[in-house]
Amino acid sequence: MNYVQGKLDRLVEKMISRKFLVWLTATGLLAFSDLQSGDWVIISAIYIGGQTVIDGIAKLKGMA
Repeated sequence: MNYVQGKLDRLVEKMISRKFLVWLTATGLLAFSDLQSGDWVIISAIYIGGQTVIDGIAKLKGMA
């Protein structure tokens, strides 16, 4: 099962960024579920902003 998950994860990484995937998920919940617009903003800002900082630090350290 982990082998399949690993392959699927690599495919998702290549096809679509995780930041965009989180944004799409939050937008889908906003449109088709009971997610409030304020919660959508919080989810998007925290994940995308946090991941951007992590990516920047990794690049500075030469890890990416």
